[in-house]
Amino acid sequence: MSFRAKSYYEQVYMITEQIPEGRVSTYGAIADYLALGSARMVGYALGQSNKMNMPVPAHRVVNRNGELTGRGHFKPPSMMQKLLEQEGVKVKKDKVVDFKELFWHPQELDV
Repeated sequence: MSFRAKSYYEQVYMITEQIPEGRVSTYGAIADYLALGSARMVGYALGQSNKMNMPVPAHRVVNRNGELTGRGHFKPPSMMQKLLEQEGVKVKKDKVVDFKELFWHPQELDV
């Protein structure tokens, strides 16, 4: 996948759009794959996508422990969990159940 001549935000959005339905990735995995910025910057970019009502599946990105730390960017915050559950992802106490099995790394794009 080519990311040349794309802004950092656009690159984050392009990766996030590749996360398969029913799977989750992490802010850190996306940052590592892009080799630019940090997990925090990925979170900020995804937070901006929600504010701008962009059709980016930001609900599929969680922290390294599988926790829904980005839920505050959804209106209402419970919407992040609801969207994941609609895709078959179980969430308990704001954490993805079976996180390791559902984890998707952007490196899978290179296979």
